[in-house]
Order: sequence, then C-alpha cells, then structure tokens
Amino acid sequence: MPPGRRRCAAGASRAYAGGRRCSREARDRPRVRSAPVSTANPPGPDPVPEPGPAAARPSAVTPPADAVPPVRHPDAPAPGELLGTHYEQCFGCGRDQEHGLHLAARAGEGVSITAEFTVKPAHQGAPGLAHGGVLATALDESLGSLTWLLRTIAVTGRLETDFVRPVPVGTLLFLRAELTAVAGRKLYARAEGRIGGPDGPLAVRANALFVEVKVDHFIDNGRAEEIEAAMADPDQIRRARAFEVNP
Repeated sequence: MPPGRRRCAAGASRAYAGGRRCSREARDRPRVRSAPVSTANPPGPDPVPEPGPAAARPSAVTPPADAVPPVRHPDAPAPGELLGTHYEQCFGCGRDQEHGLHLAARAGEGVSITAEFTVKPAHQGAPGLAHGGVLATALDESLGSLTWLLRTIAVTGRLETDFVRPVPVGTLLFLRAELTAVAGRKLYARAEGRIGGPDGPLAVRANALFVEVKVDHFIDNGRAEEIEAAMADPDQIRRARAFEVNP
C-alpha cells in the first residue's frame, strides 16, 4: 500500500477504491482483527453422534435373556390339521370377506404353522404387484395363528417386516411361522413368505412380539354391534373362536 494511505476498516460506509479516500468515520474506527478460521474444521453445531450398530440396539421383538422355549399345548391341533376360519369377518382368514386374504393355515411340527394365500387383483399396490400392507397382513395373520398351538389368547404388540422382493398378482405365497420364545405374557415369533411354495424365492419375512390378553380385551374395545353379533351366534364353537385369535 502506498505511504500515507489508510485502508478502510471492514464495514466502512465508503470503501477505499479507485483512489477515493474512506470517510473520516471509517478512518478513525479502530480496526479489529478476527482470528483465522480453519476450513478443515468449520464452525457449527456439535456433530450428532453416529448410532451404534443395529445388533447393539435392543429390539422389542428380541427375546430377553430369561425367555424360555415355547411348549406346544397337549390339546393343540395335530400337525397337518387345517386350522380353519376363526371369524367369518376376519380380513385375513374370514370366508365372508369378499376381498380378504382367505388365508388357509395348518398346524406344523413343534410350535409352528404353515399357510398360503393367492394374491388377487384387489390386493394390488402398484400395477400388477401386491400391496406391502397386504403382505404384512398375511405375515401377521400367520403369526397370530400360532396361538392355537398354545391354546391362549394373544394380540400383536409389534411387527417388524422386511420386504425382500416384489410379489406379482396371481402369486401363491407360501408362509411359515413359528414361536421362538416366551417371557411371561410376551410371545416371540418369526415368519417368512416364499413365492410359489416352501422352497421358492424368499419374498417377505417378519419378527413379532405378541402379548397374552383376556377375552375382555375384545369385549371392552370392539364395536358393540359386532361384539353382540358374535356373542349371539348359536354355534358355540364359532362363538368361542371369534375371540381366540386377533392378529
């Protein structure tokens, strides 16, 4: 800078440029030097810590350390026996639901069941493909059917679903579900769905937590007209089954 010339302070009202002098106010203002800012570590809010690996975070569908293996009830349906509809209006298995899944489940070995349903046009999400919610419902219905093998009443507490591949309309989806552990009122289970048969490509899978309840759970919370109609059914077996499974 040539002698006798003074640079304007930052923020001056008249900048020194092209030979023009700064205003007296700018010249007399004390100069403040800012500390250099490192571009390698720019200022900003404290970084959010990265979450730990999924395996390190406990999940509600992971059995606790004190869980025990499930025990098949001595009066449970025999392996291979068709479980049938538990409630005619059930979207999962009910025969009176025009666009329901009409899922047919059979008792399996141990504490497991197998089931299957065919994806219909009414089950579409994207053109020609099953809606993800319908596939989750099929898994949930299969998992709920496991309670027949314990002869207890339980409802879904949590369902975690993985969608592995698209499922086209017209597909026969083969499902298998099994109970893995019991901890008090909590039942832990898993299920999978395969395209075309038990050895077909894996399409969906789920892990679930079910919670044992009393029949009052349905009577106290269901809509009165459906509750009254189910309880008025002259068929004692159908009347009981309507409240025994609620995926």
